[in-house]
Amino acid sequence: MGEAILQAVVGDAFEVVSAGCLPSGYVHEGAIEAMAEKGLDLREAKSQHMDEYLDREIEIVITVCNRADEVCPVYPGQVKRYHWPFKDPALVVGTEEMVRTAFRRTRRELEAVFSAYGRGLLDGLQLGGE
Repeated sequence: MGEAILQAVVGDAFEVVSAGCLPSGYVHEGAIEAMAEKGLDLREAKSQHMDEYLDREIEIVITVCNRADEVCPVYPGQVKRYHWPFKDPALVVGTEEMVRTAFRRTRRELEAVFSAYGRGLLDGLQLGGE
């Protein structure tokens, strides 16, 4: 969800990719539904392992769960690293509505943080270009 939110904010100015330390192999239906409510389509999104990017120049790494923060490697070209923990809505046990509510809450939290960060990145580009 964070990848889609950040990519929507920065557009073509930056490439945003997402990976995890223990990928499930699929994108949770709750994430797909929560993002669709905001017009972002995750139906083709992939659940990837972070090692898939070890050969790429990655400037910024953002981890959103404590496990990823602990095991995340340093990537070639990595300049910055941030850890912004969020509760994983996929771990919620309960009714469909409770799970749906958890995904919406996490989406709102991700929107607040990643949208502000993305706007900051774009502002930095504009300042650097003046």
